[in-house]
Amino acid sequence: MTHRLASLFGAACAALLLAACASTTTGSLATGGAARSQLLLVSADDVMQQSLKYYAEQNRQARAKGELITSGAQFDRVNGIMRRLVPQVAAFRPDAARWPWQLVLLRNDNVNAYVMAGGKITVYTGLLDKLRLSDDEIAAVLGHEMAHALREHTREKMSQSALGDLALSVGGSLIGAGEGAVQLAGVGKQLALDLPFSRRMESEADLYGLELAARAGYDPRAALTLWQKMAREGGGGGPSFLSTHPTSRERMAALEAAMPRVMPLYEAARRR
Repeated sequence: MTHRLASLFGAACAALLLAACASTTTGSLATGGAARSQLLLVSADDVMQQSLKYYAEQNRQARAKGELITSGAQFDRVNGIMRRLVPQVAAFRPDAARWPWQLVLLRNDNVNAYVMAGGKITVYTGLLDKLRLSDDEIAAVLGHEMAHALREHTREKMSQSALGDLALSVGGSLIGAGEGAVQLAGVGKQLALDLPFSRRMESEADLYGLELAARAGYDPRAALTLWQKMAREGGGGGPSFLSTHPTSRERMAALEAAMPRVMPLYEAARRR
């Protein structure tokens, strides 16, 4: 049995080495041009099916509560910004320009937005109303969410988590560790791997989103005012090492450093 577990663990490590060579997009100018390798063990189809199922259920519940907004001035404004951003995704992966990008606006006071696989973006009205976002700031939000979809961060995170859980389970069995020790190792894995990994994806989405907005002719400097507003609202606070998101200060520092690389894209888009 131990030999079988060892073989399974070895196979998992081999899969990691192979999968880590993949990348879902080309690099971004905002990140310095590098295309980071990604762990992609979970299939794109599986992630897509799960996302669409959740998306449909979310919309069903929101419609039943009268929270689903599909028309009107506020919806048209955000949807129009998203539509202007969509053609720019081809700079990172041409197939994404043909995705069925879709916006859902939910009547909800929370300051939040998120994306699901394949380009299904959800925005809460609380984000727009409480922060009083400009079009450029909305573009920064949408660019960030679109970048998550382009980089398939959900798939990447699911893959990383699955392999980590397998390694803990098999490794614990190989050394005869008790349940308590395995649970303690799980906490260590979360602090050392899962949370920083999430922070890295958030930072990456910030920078890819910055370039998307600039390419579409939205002022990338609005990403800085967005995070200033978020910081005042309380977003991005707390100890960075215990968070899945970088602090607002960390985000603004990285965005500021990338600004000279994306401003020429913005200026060129404005001239067209």
